Amino acid sequence: MKLQELAEKLGCRLEGDPGIEIRGVAGIDHAEKGQVTFLANRRYAPQLKRTQASAVLVEEGVALEREAGFEPLAALRTRNPYLAFAHAIELFYEPPDYAPGVHATAVVAASAKIGKGGHIGPYCFVDENVEIGEDAVLHSFVTIYRGAKIGAEFFAHAHAIVREGCRIGDRVILQNGVVIGGDGLGFAKRADGTWHKMAQSGPTVLEDDVEVQANACVDRATVGETNTLLCGQVGLAGSTKVGGGCILAGQVGTAGHLTVGDGTVITAQSGVPNDVPAHALYSGYPAVPNRDWLKMMAALNRLPELQRRVAQLEAEFEKRKDQ
Repeated sequence: MKLQELAEKLGCRLEGDPGIEIRGVAGIDHAEKGQVTFLANRRYAPQLKRTQASAVLVEEGVALEREAGFEPLAALRTRNPYLAFAHAIELFYEPPDYAPGVHATAVVAASAKIGKGGHIGPYCFVDENVEIGEDAVLHSFVTIYRGAKIGAEFFAHAHAIVREGCRIGDRVILQNGVVIGGDGLGFAKRADGTWHKMAQSGPTVLEDDVEVQANACVDRATVGETNTLLCGQVGLAGSTKVGGGCILAGQVGTAGHLTVGDGTVITAQSGVPNDVPAHALYSGYPAVPNRDWLKMMAALNRLPELQRRVAQLEAEFEKRKDQ
């Protein structure tokens, strides 16, 4: 499409030739003529001098300086270049089309209800009393256990599994190998020291507009329900409660029976042994307010110097004591 049309669709202010033909999008390092790129972090602004892109999504106030021999670079000015770039990808990307119907190798129980426009791919299994909303896609080898309730525009990639009784909202995406509603780690110790497996009776609940990345597991609860979305390799021990609008970055781990308040961010690889208040930023192990953690890390970096100073002071003390 023409650059002017792209600017209008993205709600950007155009600086440059409106007639430039745009055929796709790319990162700033790999973009070619006829493509649009973006600049979301100003530390990469020097790369604008030599990118091959024809246009860039960029904030107001960022200068588009070019090295000698490079053609002028048009600007699509926007408050959020990264979000605009995401929308630009959608304009040029043509996703696969999945025709409604049930593949001959799929097994769908007679009591299951599949909404209008649903696509059930090869070797999928949909158990008794399952309900799936309109325009759902089960790619291949997807298994939906009995009694699961799933909303509209559901997309399950190959080998995704939704266990019994789980509830999933609208526009949920399960990437390859996701398991929703597997048994949580629940065991009670007997008098003789052996373990009794506790029935995991509570369902997992994913609300609207949730995406779970490949090979992730959201386990079911012993009682009550599990209702959360986490970053890669995050682990929540039993009965952990995570509020709304939280971000638990990669490899965060929590102890059991604690609460993480609404709007809280816990940075990567943090270990959380206690409750975390709402709208906080925590880091480290044991996790503490991020500002305190930064101070601790700064002090730790100075530890070798402090050790040397202490050794010098001890030597001077011993020398004076002997005099």
